[in-house]
Amino acid sequence: MAKTKVIAFYLPQFYPTKENDEWWEPGFTEWTNVAKAKPLFKGHYQPRIPQELSFYDLRVPDVREKQAELARQAGIDGFCYWHYWFGNGRRLLSEVFEEVVASQKPDFPFCLCWANHSWYQKTWEPDKPNKLLMEQTYPGVEDYAAHFNAMLPAFKDQRYMRSEDGRLIFGIFEPIETPQLNEFMAVWNKLAKENGLVGFEFFALVKGSKQLAKFKQSEFKYDRIVYDGIKDSFKIVRKNLSYEIKRLFKKIFRRPYKLTDYKDYADIAYEKFKDNPDLTPCIDPMFDHSPRSGRKAIILHNNNPKQWGELCKKVKELVDARDPKDQYIFIKSWNEWGEGNYMEPDRKFGRAYINEAGKAFLSTNQAHQGD
Repeated sequence: MAKTKVIAFYLPQFYPTKENDEWWEPGFTEWTNVAKAKPLFKGHYQPRIPQELSFYDLRVPDVREKQAELARQAGIDGFCYWHYWFGNGRRLLSEVFEEVVASQKPDFPFCLCWANHSWYQKTWEPDKPNKLLMEQTYPGVEDYAAHFNAMLPAFKDQRYMRSEDGRLIFGIFEPIETPQLNEFMAVWNKLAKENGLVGFEFFALVKGSKQLAKFKQSEFKYDRIVYDGIKDSFKIVRKNLSYEIKRLFKKIFRRPYKLTDYKDYADIAYEKFKDNPDLTPCIDPMFDHSPRSGRKAIILHNNNPKQWGELCKKVKELVDARDPKDQYIFIKSWNEWGEGNYMEPDRKFGRAYINEAGKAFLSTNQAHQGD
């Protein structure tokens, strides 16, 4: 019997780069925002401080080994590294993943998701324009081929995660607002076969029901829809009669507008996955964007490990009943500390999120292996 695969998105940041030195300040990393975060209202959990891995530097191999060890304890089968290619060979935050491939360590499966979006210095104010830092471009076929060849060592790596029929799993962060993606996918499938590979299983990362509706009307032909429904909880809450009262309350007491209870998110997400078996679940252990955006943040409030574990268990039961080719769960994310969206141990919860995920994912998977 096939086993459901659990894949966690992984941010290969947390080390200084010359671009961040220029754009922000010397030595800037994601930890800069994390450490200076402050609570915005009573009961708001900030700052979120890492525990046993501390404020790590991902260039240190031992850190990456410990991350893989913790991920195994959580029942995670592999990391999906965010991958940045801006066109014409321009890459950012590639050092860590290149070292993972070159060193063959950690011995832990992985795949890639192309974070194909421009980078901005955001003001979070509607009347103040954002500053473009790095533009995402799509130069054409020659660049698609250069992109493929740059990543070929990773694609040939035995750790690279594959679908049930042997295709390489590769995600697209912006699946709609992107020109020529069908051509891009065709070029990559052709080059894969020329290099002795089966081809690619391309997944679209779709974020919320509004984007899903647009996606289904688009011309793009993906193999899988990985659905993150965090935005749905805010949309549905806004339909309630009490929403305007809550909004007024938040304004008076200076609380963020995009604030909802984690239980509401978990219930809404589960129903979405139950009613739409064509969607591959992407679930969030927690979310709090305020270290980056202050009161403009999206915040899942009152998150706790037990609710997270229950969501993992229920979604796992749904996915276990699907065809083996569709037995995937994505987690967003393993280590997005700047978005308050992580599973790694922190000072408040320790390993509780890892332990609860392990209870849900490891017990049933081990039972399947004994069938």
